[in-house]
Amino acid sequence: MEISLKNQVAVVTGASSGIGTGIAKSLAAAGATVIVNHSSERSLPDAEKVLKEITDAGGKGITYRCDVSKEEEVIKMFEDTVAQFGTVDILVNNAGIQKDAKFTEMTLDQWNAVIGVNLTGQFLCAREAIKEFLRRGIDPTRSVACGKIIHISSVHEVIPWAGHANYASSKGAIRMLMQTLAQEYGANKIRVNSICPGAIQTPINTDAWDTPEALKSLLTLIPYNRIGQPEDIGNLAVFLASDLSDYITGTSIFVDGGMKTYESFATGG
Repeated sequence: MEISLKNQVAVVTGASSGIGTGIAKSLAAAGATVIVNHSSERSLPDAEKVLKEITDAGGKGITYRCDVSKEEEVIKMFEDTVAQFGTVDILVNNAGIQKDAKFTEMTLDQWNAVIGVNLTGQFLCAREAIKEFLRRGIDPTRSVACGKIIHISSVHEVIPWAGHANYASSKGAIRMLMQTLAQEYGANKIRVNSICPGAIQTPINTDAWDTPEALKSLLTLIPYNRIGQPEDIGNLAVFLASDLSDYITGTSIFVDGGMKTYESFATGG
């Protein structure tokens, strides 16, 4: 069954690389106009490359620079998007960073940077998206839902991760943010869900897969015995953004090849 997001506008944060790129390309292939968000002038060439791949394939979109941890920039991104395209139908809250450290050596700057992008950024974007959804209301020519938010979380919303306290804390908090928004705005027909990737082959985790030895070690954690690809996340994002998933809200869906089953216990631990 072909899924169509034609006539819908999607904001994808952190879309200039990794999982965000996979999601942006998948949404565009399904017919959505995609705002390819990136955070700085340094990431502009990557965002432009993603947009070119989208348009070369017949899709539509623009690039937009916005640091999602900055309130004024997020507000302007949504204002400009609505001014240019009329509304926003879909938000994919994907932007995220890591600044890893042993807990006793983690600085406040490292903590605040990760919480600022990974959690506060998702709060700010979701707030502006919901304001726009409520302003527009339900338009059945676009979707049976008033709006769709997809938070990109992680298996580490439930799996502790030593040396990554800031990152794991941000992802655990995203679960509560997602469920609270789904509860608060369900009556308005706004659907809110999370995708929780496991090991996905992206630049943020190159050290985990860029040598045969590292990849072999990683696969000991994955029962399905392969590393995930950005399109694995993109495919699910398209489904969750579509009317085929209209009765799904307040849910975390894990895309991890079974990592959450703790394969290290497969032979008794």
